[in-house]
Amino acid sequence: MTGSAAAARTRDSKEKQVAISEPTRTTLTEDQATQRDAFVGRLFGAFLASADLLTVYIGDTLGLYRSLADEGPATSAELAARTGIAERYAREWLEQQAVTGILVMNDTSKAPDQRAYTLPVAHAEPLLDRDSLNSIVPLARLLPPAAAVMPRLLEAYRSGGGVSWADYGDDLWQSQGDFNRPLFRHQLTQEFLPQIADVHAKLGQGARVADVACGVGWSSIAIAKGYPMTSVDGFDLDDRAIATARRAAAEAGVADRVNFHVRDAADPEHKGRYDLVTIFEAVHDLSRPVETLRAAREMLVAGGTVLVMDERVAESFTAPGDDVERLMYGASILICLPNGLAEQPSAATGTVMRPDTLRRYAMAAGFRDVEVLGIEHPFFRFYRLWQ
Repeated sequence: MTGSAAAARTRDSKEKQVAISEPTRTTLTEDQATQRDAFVGRLFGAFLASADLLTVYIGDTLGLYRSLADEGPATSAELAARTGIAERYAREWLEQQAVTGILVMNDTSKAPDQRAYTLPVAHAEPLLDRDSLNSIVPLARLLPPAAAVMPRLLEAYRSGGGVSWADYGDDLWQSQGDFNRPLFRHQLTQEFLPQIADVHAKLGQGARVADVACGVGWSSIAIAKGYPMTSVDGFDLDDRAIATARRAAAEAGVADRVNFHVRDAADPEHKGRYDLVTIFEAVHDLSRPVETLRAAREMLVAGGTVLVMDERVAESFTAPGDDVERLMYGASILICLPNGLAEQPSAATGTVMRPDTLRRYAMAAGFRDVEVLGIEHPFFRFYRLWQ
């Protein structure tokens, strides 16, 4: 082969490779172009929102919002001195927070190091009050742990394995506890349990409650505070969460009636002891939900009740879905499904556990009926499981 022929062959080969690698282009209709532009705009907006959440995480973790709320407006140098961070980072964070509308700034005509930034009163509650029903920071704290485990998550997607709850780090379980904390402190015993008349009456008279998968314990503490004659045993396998729960119970003044255990609730010694067994936002996370529900049933005294609170997803799959459905699927693909698959064998439920799925699990666990209660909440559905 001559040099010119070889060169021509090489050139032809490269041209073919280029042609193969180029994306297929189609002519869009006007409606399709509009849909494309809207889709691009949506993902661009999603990036902006994600950046906001991550900067909120920074402000929460480093105490920047707390300083602005407690000590007043600050320049970048003042905020850096108060919180122990570098002034240059303080300035960039303050400017970004003002640009995105979370903070307000006094005067753009001033030099950058002379500008003072203020946390609006209306923003302080969602950012700082962990007991508020408007608290939003727990959602911001979900993103960093999900991103941190992404290499493991991708491998799990390929292998069919899982990523355990512990692998996500402290932010995840603490955020989970904070997300449900306002509901338990302000609504569980004040609004929700009173709607189950016989259970409410029994708790008021004095009952024994087992709170399965109690996490950091806010549900257990709320029941004890709401029903002073009742005692609660909280069970969870996460020793860090249980340590946090014990401290919270002591601070709430209910440690004499709330005991937390790093133990499987299926331990035989707990059979036939409880008037009420609760499982709050946990069944969908369990690798073996049928076995756990069976253990819960066996923990009951005659006439006792199992109460489950789980995600208020749609009763059947539809696409596209509403914002709640999108939220739950987002949590599922990033956290809940990988966690459920980390232990085998697994039911692989995921966050989006529809009522028919729970009913199937409960029937397999030996319950005779499942009642969807009329308790209204935008994110959660309540079920009563009948022996």
